[in-house]
Amino acid sequence: MLWLAKALCSGGHSTFPALAKPSQGFATRLGKLGKLPEKVDLPDVKAAVAIASGKGGVGKSTTTANVAVALAKNPGFKIGILDADVFGPSQPRLFGLKGRPQPSAAQKMIPLQNHGVHVMSMGFLLEEDAPAVWRGPMVMSAIDTFLQKVEWGDLDLLLVDMPPGTGDVQISISQRMRLDGAVIVSTPQDLALIDARKGVAMFRKSGVDILGLVENMSKYTCPACGHRDDIFGSQGAVAAASELGINLLGEVPLNGIIRQTSDDGVPVVLSEPTGPSAAEYMKIAAELMAILKPGSSA
Repeated sequence: MLWLAKALCSGGHSTFPALAKPSQGFATRLGKLGKLPEKVDLPDVKAAVAIASGKGGVGKSTTTANVAVALAKNPGFKIGILDADVFGPSQPRLFGLKGRPQPSAAQKMIPLQNHGVHVMSMGFLLEEDAPAVWRGPMVMSAIDTFLQKVEWGDLDLLLVDMPPGTGDVQISISQRMRLDGAVIVSTPQDLALIDARKGVAMFRKSGVDILGLVENMSKYTCPACGHRDDIFGSQGAVAAASELGINLLGEVPLNGIIRQTSDDGVPVVLSEPTGPSAAEYMKIAAELMAILKPGSSA
């Protein structure tokens, strides 16, 4: 796949063009933005939304996958996922996808598909256990390739599975893409919500609207006895959403079925469509549809 290697470089050179300029720090990028980088236009994508978290391990990628599949259930609705989490790409496993993207006639990468969702991920270009040992500028060169060298076709909505955190890569993505908004995923735990607030601040300072907050792992109900246990705390995201003045899009329960079906490559929205977790993901998808009104002239 020599053409893929060339796509990730500039002019066939072995180094990334951004290596010539060191990455700027968080304070510099947000405190004094100056001239923003030119936005990449995705002419066939009607809307793009970032799914983000201030901290890793809160279920951001699983939320992205299930919301995408829930949206794909709408007749005629075309949905895609850009897995921008270069260091820890999860979407290939979540969708049960393997293989390499094939080149189009225009020498662009064609996303892989499953469950009605178009997916592009660095996980398709690396072996599953192979790390991407790259510095920030190299990561941004890869992200730029995904923005400019992928043939999405006509999409009503592109969900961007963001890397966790609020560093230079996350800031650059939010400035480089034309985002119609961002969704923040967090657990109810105070420790996670501290970083979720940082994520909200980053997007707001980058001029990206916050569409809402998703509380993941909100409660656990024992399947044997029905006892409820708030393992990560209770109502933390509810209070944070109110404090920040943003919508609470949903409260997804802690459920072993989500873990099992995610590992199997079948999102719980499909594997257990009448369960409480699927119902919450469907609710989040409906909230996004109502906010964005994709396909309308508004």
